[in-house]
Amino acid sequence: MSKTFKIVFFTALFLMAPLFMQLGICQPPPPTGPPCWPPPCMPIDGGISFLLLAGAAYGGKKVYEAYRK
Repeated sequence: MSKTFKIVFFTALFLMAPLFMQLGICQPPPPTGPPCWPPPCMPIDGGISFLLLAGAAYGGKKVYEAYRK
């Protein structure tokens, strides 16, 4: 594959990722018991999103550096 095709492919994939993420969002099931208390049962989703964003930025930087050489 040519280098230009790879860059265009991964850029398009990166830009279309939010569209694919929307497919996974659905209504949660109704609660079956009492609410979680005390608060140590918090979701960990926010941190994972930032890690994915940082990984994509790092990968983009590496691709750009490889392209510059």
